[in-house]
Parts: sequence; C-alpha cells; structure tokens
Amino acid sequence: MDRTVERCREVRLRAYPDGMIQPRDLTIAEAALPKAGPNDLVVRNRWFRVSISTRLMANPDAQAVEGIPFPVLKPGDALADGAIGEVVACPAGSGFEVGGFVSHPLGWRDYAVVDAGSCIALGQGPIEPAAYLGHGWTAYAALTRGIRVRPGDTVFVSSGAGAIGSMAGQIARRLGAARVIGSTSTQDKADWMTTDLGYDAVILRNRGSIADQLKAAAPDGVDVFVDMVGGAQLTAAAGAAREGARFVLLGALTAELNVAGASIVAPVELDSFQLILKDVTLRGYSADRDYAEAFPDWIAWQREAGLHFACSKVVGLENAPRALHDACEGRLKGLVMVEV
Repeated sequence: MDRTVERCREVRLRAYPDGMIQPRDLTIAEAALPKAGPNDLVVRNRWFRVSISTRLMANPDAQAVEGIPFPVLKPGDALADGAIGEVVACPAGSGFEVGGFVSHPLGWRDYAVVDAGSCIALGQGPIEPAAYLGHGWTAYAALTRGIRVRPGDTVFVSSGAGAIGSMAGQIARRLGAARVIGSTSTQDKADWMTTDLGYDAVILRNRGSIADQLKAAAPDGVDVFVDMVGGAQLTAAAGAAREGARFVLLGALTAELNVAGASIVAPVELDSFQLILKDVTLRGYSADRDYAEAFPDWIAWQREAGLHFACSKVVGLENAPRALHDACEGRLKGLVMVEV
C-alpha cells in the first residue's frame, strides 16, 4: 500500500474544562500518522461533525455511555467524531478505491488511518456532506422506528434549531404531521425555523412559561414529542399530551449543557398519573444503538424528501475549537460542520 502522507494535525483536549468548554481547553497538535495496517485506509478528511456531546466526554468524571458514540477524553487525547474524507491509500481487494469518499468516525484531524470495517464507501461524489454527517438519520429513525408519526399529528420538537431538531420538524411534516411546533433560545432562530424549516410555531424558552406557550401553540394538545432537552420542556409536553401521545427522548441538554458542568443526570418532574390515564408512550432512544440499519434507508428516503440541510459550516481545522464552544453556547444553527 503506497502512502505518501507521514504526518497529520489533530485537535486534542489540552485540559479539562472548568464549566463551559472554551477554545483554550483544546489545542492543535502535529503528530506522526499511525502506521497503516493490512486492513486500514488512509483518508484525507474533507469535513467533520462537531457535536456538543463532546463536552460531556471531556469532563474529568466522564464515563462511556451506551448510545453516545464518542470516546471518553482525558488531557492529551485527540477528539473524534463523524467525518467524510477521500481515500489516499487502501489495501488491494478492500472494496475501496483511491479518490473515493468514505464516512468514518475519526474527525477532528486532517488525515486519519481508519480500519476498513469502520468506513462506509460513498462513491466518487459529488456528495452532500450534511446528509451523511448530520443527525437527520437520527430523527428519521426516531420517527419511523422509535415511535411513529401519524397523519394529522401535532408534533412538538424541543431544541428545534439544533442538529437533530432542525431535521426532525421537516421529517415529521413529510411523514404526515399537520402541525409542527419547536422550541429555541432566540427570536432570530425562531424566525429561521418558521421561514426555512417550516415550523408552524416556535416557543422561546426565555419568554415566560413553557407550558403556557405550548398551550397557546397547541390548544388541542400534542400527539408526538421529540425531546433533546428534558427539564421544563419535557414537563410541559407531558402536561399537553393528548390521549395516545408518543414521546421519544433523544437527549437531555439540561444536563449536557449545565453551566456547572456536563452530567448524565437530568432530573425532571412528571405527573405519572396523567401519563397512565392518557396512555402516553415514553421512550428513550438512541439511533446508533437501536437502529443503525436505518442509515441506508435514510439516505434513500432523504433524496426524494426535498429537505433543507440546515448547517453551520466552519472552514479550517484551526477554527474547530471555537466552533465547539459556540455550538455549546447555542450560537450556531443545525449541524455544525468543519470543512478541513
């Protein structure tokens, strides 16, 4: 296997964050590219995803969590996340070809040596990187496997301007939802959600009672809740649930973005009696763990769905640390992606 690349740049955790992760907590280091084994590809990364769950994994007490596809980090470790790159070198008979695009899990660096079993061939291109790196497939799996959207449903999506929420509202509509409501943090995002993503109404978490806003936006109640936040938004959705409502819980940003430090503990108060009386389904869900086979279905489905791939693109590996900070601060919209 011919390899001409000897070194790479990668983003590493420099120090554990004190509260919210800062660009100074990360550093860009140059290192020798690992020696490729007989089953490895050498890939030049073109794009990689920036996920706020990276902050959770960068805490000193972080633990590997089933369903969260990110490694636990300690100072000196290179970050990792989904990436798309071009094959520089590959073993003969591997099924891959030099110049072809592949998706793989070793982003946050300009070159990567990746086991062929962790790569998915994407062809020679051109491709839409957000379709592969984005969390549209998570939303798609959640709304077709985790629970089901029915024609005429009223759907509420928390964090509707985020990586999952920006896709979930659109997907719910195309699956038959009659009314789609989202929540977000700023009026600018709310306007973008209604104009570009097709939301019918948007709740602002800093504009008073979530429960009162949801009642005004969905006076007849909610059939489906796609939750990335937890906390008061989950409580409000439970209060607005119609009979037979289906809730799918995909994240808990109240814990992951807690200003005192990221955590996997996200307490919430629910009226369990009402959940019983209304026959509400409440399901915790991870597409990576539960329905990884949904990914090819998603790629085929989205080609015909005419979706808007919401994306905040940052150019340059050196700007990736700032992108993670801004994503965790809620300053960016949709998928956050770095073009290397």
